Amino acid sequence: MTTAVAGMALSACAVPAPRRSDPAPDPAPGMPISTGRRALLMQILAHPDDDLYFMNPDTRQVLDAGTPLVCVYLTAGEADGVNKAPGRARPAPDRSAYSSARHQGLRQAYAALLGLDPFTPWEMSVAALDGGHRAEVNTLTAGARRVELIFLNTAMHTGRHRPGLPSLWQDRRLVLRTVVAEGSPLTRAGSYTYDGLVDVLAGLLESHLPTLVHTLDPDPDLQHSTEAVRRADSEQRGYSDHADHTAAACFAWAAMIRWVARTTARGGDVPGFVTTSFRGYYNRHWPKNLPPGVLETKAAHLVPYGGSPDWDCGNPSGCGDYNVGGDRPLTNRKGWVRSTHHRYPGARVAVAAEADGRLAAYAVLGLRVARWRETEPGGGVWGPPHDLGGGPLTPALGSATAADGRLLLFGLRFAALDGHGGDNEREVVLLEQRAPGGGFLPWRGLGNPSPGPGHGRRIGVPVAVTAPDGRIHLFVRNAEKGLSTRVREGGGRWSAWRDMGGGEVQDGFSTAVDVEGRVHVYGAGHHTVHHWTQDAPGRGLTARTQIDAGPVPGTPPAAVPVADGTVELFHRAEARPRLTGVRAGTAAELPGFDGYGPVTAAASPNGPVLVGRTGEGLLQLRTAEGDLVRSRGPVALDGPALHLGEAARPAVVGLGPDALPWLWRP
Repeated sequence: MTTAVAGMALSACAVPAPRRSDPAPDPAPGMPISTGRRALLMQILAHPDDDLYFMNPDTRQVLDAGTPLVCVYLTAGEADGVNKAPGRARPAPDRSAYSSARHQGLRQAYAALLGLDPFTPWEMSVAALDGGHRAEVNTLTAGARRVELIFLNTAMHTGRHRPGLPSLWQDRRLVLRTVVAEGSPLTRAGSYTYDGLVDVLAGLLESHLPTLVHTLDPDPDLQHSTEAVRRADSEQRGYSDHADHTAAACFAWAAMIRWVARTTARGGDVPGFVTTSFRGYYNRHWPKNLPPGVLETKAAHLVPYGGSPDWDCGNPSGCGDYNVGGDRPLTNRKGWVRSTHHRYPGARVAVAAEADGRLAAYAVLGLRVARWRETEPGGGVWGPPHDLGGGPLTPALGSATAADGRLLLFGLRFAALDGHGGDNEREVVLLEQRAPGGGFLPWRGLGNPSPGPGHGRRIGVPVAVTAPDGRIHLFVRNAEKGLSTRVREGGGRWSAWRDMGGGEVQDGFSTAVDVEGRVHVYGAGHHTVHHWTQDAPGRGLTARTQIDAGPVPGTPPAAVPVADGTVELFHRAEARPRLTGVRAGTAAELPGFDGYGPVTAAASPNGPVLVGRTGEGLLQLRTAEGDLVRSRGPVALDGPALHLGEAARPAVVGLGPDALPWLWRP
């Protein structure tokens, strides 16, 4: 995050004819996958504080669990060089000093996150990187926990004649200089080309071997604002994010793709890692999703980052980013800190029961789909992963089971991601079983509901449901923030993409089939829940009247069919911890399941089964017998799956920071 105005639009990560392309990603299955490494989180960010604003509380929870953290900051964060403290005179611009002060703010914030005094000294050094590049590295260890900050310090774009990351992504001829932060052990400026930066990031991934990678949003929403509003919100022209965030995310995804391609081309195993991408200034435009307790903790971690000129931190250039000091993250009208949104929400894991009673889990690992099987029915121990190919894929998977029992998996694929002039395309892809419990057919592309290189990148993750008549309905959020669908007939033929109409919604759709066989889809809008359904089974879906019952949704709704023919919805209201239930036009707050974030729901003979998060980020399960909290095991990443087995016994399956699946059967 930065307060600098981004004057240059990053309308797409694609420009003139490429000089060189990365190796084409290979979707073919059967490659060995590297597993069993110690968990490590790497975050690739544009500015100092992007992690604090957009990735917490996720980062904090992983760090609190003892997972080492490496943060790579692509820009120097120097902006216009003005580090103005509230209520004080505007100082003279000094970009080197401002970059140094923001680095100091990060050291203060992460020392506090480790439970240490904010002014705890860090080890400061210079690292040699790929291609002869060098970077400042700050390291702090607290017992078994460790944080490493790597500053690449490329110059920020802050005006028409000052190029930065967006220009580096777009222009294959550009050489971007770095900024030397005052007091840094790195005393000489360098420069980056497009390929040089991708190679450095790929080299850092290869040398550190993270099992979890956090990035920003490579494909932010379309956002048509007046020029005055756009500048006030620090957003790029036409899109709901800072141009640096978008370019940094594109570079991060390009580096991950190159890391996998380079490693496998040498005969190595597919790196075993998982990813999470986070929305940025998107938070400004939608209902806030963090309740007071979670927000208070998140905002408190920005206080040591903002610092104060009155602090004695030992850094002559400044003790933090005074522009966001004190309570300014909470009082800022943009409200970036008040939400944490994942770019690819929904299920990270698809779960299926095999004929012998074992569970199989499918998830994106190393940008490809992998399958794990229980070693014995009900044992809760997973065997090694089996590679099913398909990459490079975003983290969430959609799934459906055909009428004959065959599993279908749906993913969102980076069909192309080439800066400096290459194509930049996304497509929905399908992996389908040949027979129930058997092998799989080759991967198949299902296209994109939003044509064109700019619009096509803005689509969401696929969600699917099977109707009683055997049709499979596939849904995707389109670039216009509405709902698009394709329908697969019983014979296997897919319809064309169709725009469903209706209002703007966030990604993270929920589907249900009622007792009469009608398909329903729900999405969280700006003011209410939006609903699409059929007039009768077998008919096309149409947009319905918005669901007026209940408060403004802060999270996507979960839908469960009820025996009386209705569908019950569950969501958390904007900025509130209590769960709201909506049924037959009546909304009520449900006691005892307070927390934050969306819930997952499934129907059982004894009533809905729910999975969500407590305010501390632990998983909680609600059944007819009561509520349970998962207090042991690895941190649960977003999007766990809920599977009901025999006698509706629940099993919750998810991924941990070690990129391995876990299973919780209370």
